[in-house]
Amino acid sequence: MSALALLAPLNFVDSLLLKFFSEQTVNYIIWPFIQVGAVVTITALWVAYATYLERKISAFMQARLGPMRVGPWGLLQPIADGLKLLVKEDFIPENADRWIFFIAPYIAVVAAFIVLAVVPFGPDWAVITDVNIGILFVLAVSSVGVLALILAGWSSNSKYALLGALRSSAQMVSYEVAMGLAIIGALMFARTLSLSGIVAAQQSNSIWFLLYQPIGFVIFLISGIAENNRAPFDLPEAESELVAGFHTEYSGFRWSLFFMAEYTAMVVVTAVATTLYLGGWYFPFVYRLTEAKGYHNAYVVVSLIVFLAKAGLLLYLYFWLRWTLPRFRYDQLMDLGWKWLLPAALINIVVSAIAIVTLQALDGSGLITIKSMASGLNLTAAGKGIAIAFGVLNLFLTAGILSLINWRSRDFNLKQQRRQIRLVDLPKGKPAVAPAVSEP
Repeated sequence: MSALALLAPLNFVDSLLLKFFSEQTVNYIIWPFIQVGAVVTITALWVAYATYLERKISAFMQARLGPMRVGPWGLLQPIADGLKLLVKEDFIPENADRWIFFIAPYIAVVAAFIVLAVVPFGPDWAVITDVNIGILFVLAVSSVGVLALILAGWSSNSKYALLGALRSSAQMVSYEVAMGLAIIGALMFARTLSLSGIVAAQQSNSIWFLLYQPIGFVIFLISGIAENNRAPFDLPEAESELVAGFHTEYSGFRWSLFFMAEYTAMVVVTAVATTLYLGGWYFPFVYRLTEAKGYHNAYVVVSLIVFLAKAGLLLYLYFWLRWTLPRFRYDQLMDLGWKWLLPAALINIVVSAIAIVTLQALDGSGLITIKSMASGLNLTAAGKGIAIAFGVLNLFLTAGILSLINWRSRDFNLKQQRRQIRLVDLPKGKPAVAPAVSEP
């Protein structure tokens, strides 16, 4: 009891604020500012130490030590990197569009941070705001962040930066379509566009939508990685091809803003994936051990930790993929987006619709499969089994249909092409210059 009492200061702060401000001012102005400040601060710290974690994880995979010089185990390396970027000279190309060149990195950062306002990190005070069209808000604002890369590449007046911007626009068009279609299956079961409502639907159903939508989860995660321009989809900044791509002409602090936007966007993708498919902050038995016994603040804090743990596993997957898979070629990037992910997302929508219609038909014929539809599609044990069976069946069905669609597609294999090259025997004519005749 005494240990859990340490989680009570939130009520103390609330009562203290009510002595000086009205209830509406506290609820709609002061607390949102506190929440926004906490989210921005924690995310900024994450961005700083995500570079450290990525270097350490890559070092572990390659049997190295990683940063070890600055501070114990190299823990102060992100601070040293930040100070270096702050004092580094900032260059602007002479023929660049100065205003667009200046504002592009700020657009990327602001777009990434704004999305966090609608993400439910936990119940009650762990949510900044609950918008009834939250998922549409996420898709719309995150698209602006990709446009910032296009503006940065175009305004630099550099061929390498422009090529990176064009690649970024191609990725945006290709993978946002698949990402938007991938979430429709989960929305069919949640019956709401609110992110908090989607978590509540999984909580009331005591199941994660990952079991209903395994294909949707995979498509969303792949599309999210491509939207973040992370390896193996980092063609807009391909160092070996385009020097640095869209940010070739950037330096100093403005250069670091693009990476702040990238790592923040990683948080956004993993947070939305956790909310849609992994139950968000919901975890079995947490409610019974905390909220049901009267420990409300403990319930919020534990739920917040659960959410961060789930998102952390997906963030580790980001690092793992970057240091495992090679970069795709441009034709492979387009093929994966249009020939594989887009048809798979459409198949998932059709199968999800058939599954829901089947559940409703069985419920009407006597087999009870649906408890209620007040907070999402709340299914009975039999209904959950049928929905999970459709999800597993969808894996094999999608694989089969995609194989039929792409069976004639041939990957451009350079090694195979080189083996097929045959030298042509050219006709031997009279040489243009007669060979010198040596004297006897």
